Parts: sequence; structure tokens; C-alpha cells
Amino acid sequence: MNSIDFAKKPVLTGEKVLLRPFEAADGERMLSILAEVDVQRLTGSVHNDEEARRSRTAEQEQQIRDWYAGRSAQTDRLDLAIVDQGNGTVVGEAVFNEYEEYSGNVSFRILIGSDGQGKGLGTEAIQLFLRYGFETLGLHRVWLEVYGFNPRAERVYIKSGFVLEGVKREDFRYDGEYIDTKVYGMLRSDYVRSTRK
Repeated sequence: MNSIDFAKKPVLTGEKVLLRPFEAADGERMLSILAEVDVQRLTGSVHNDEEARRSRTAEQEQQIRDWYAGRSAQTDRLDLAIVDQGNGTVVGEAVFNEYEEYSGNVSFRILIGSDGQGKGLGTEAIQLFLRYGFETLGLHRVWLEVYGFNPRAERVYIKSGFVLEGVKREDFRYDGEYIDTKVYGMLRSDYVRSTRK
């Protein structure tokens, strides 16, 4: 398997979204998105609503700013900002990480804040990111995990061509309730088949 160069940060342009490298100023916008209770819950960043509503300390906020300011320097992963073409606002992120060079497999995740939801931005961002992953990077398999209490995201993944590969039963606990984690994957052959439709 060929080594993948994640040091190169592309700009991917669609009709509704633009995926581009993070800029230092994007940290403020991401702070706002990451403070949303639903974003924290659906990403597993917190384990209960009380924790989700808790304010961050100044130090925690600075860590988030620093994280996004440093995304473009990373060579072991690809983090791109998702920008709504209609208003030029950053609405989330798309990420490839946990790359396995031997197998050509990579983990994928996407996050869209409330300002970007319900507009088809996530669907188009996934399509652009997968096209780049399979056609430019030459990935073999892209996989993701989604919690059982996030059926909206699950529908988008299925619509995008991901296939349910398994369920980690009661893998996550939120507000005292156990939640299944579903594992979805897309092989290069799945991607090729979906582009021929």
C-alpha cells in the first residue's frame, strides 16, 4: 500500500459547501459550534446534559483555539473546515484520522453545527471528502462510528453509500442510559459502484 501524504491540505469545492484547510481565526467559530449541547452529545464529547451545559474555562477555550490553529500542520491526519458557500460561514469540520498504512483504511468523522443543518451541506461535504479520499488519496476503506441516538446522521451516511458493518452493543453511556455504537464502512468497490448509478 502506498503511503498517503496528509501534509497536503486540499480545497474541495461543491455547489453548497467549500472544504478548506483551517485558518487560525476559525478557532473562534469552532468554539461556538463545539459549545452546542447537541454537538457535544452526538459526538460523545460529554456523558450527560449537565456536563454539556457547563461553561468552558479560559484555558480550555485556548486549547480549542490552538487545536484548530494547528490543524494544517498535521501530517498524520486531514482536518478540513466546512464552509457554507451561501454565507461564507464555517459550519463544521470533516476529518480523516487513524490511517492504517498497511491496509489503506482510515477513520472518518464529520461535525456540522446547528447553523449548517437541514440544508444538505453535510451530504455534499461527505461526497466531496469521499471523492478526495478514494480518487486522489487512493484509500481502500473509510469507516465511521455513530451512536444509536443519532438517526439523522445515520440516514445521511447510508444515503452516502456507507454500509452497516456491526454494532457495539451498549458501548456508550449518556445520562445513565446505555447506547449502541454502530460501525459503518465504505470500501473502494462500494464507492466505485455508487458513482456508476
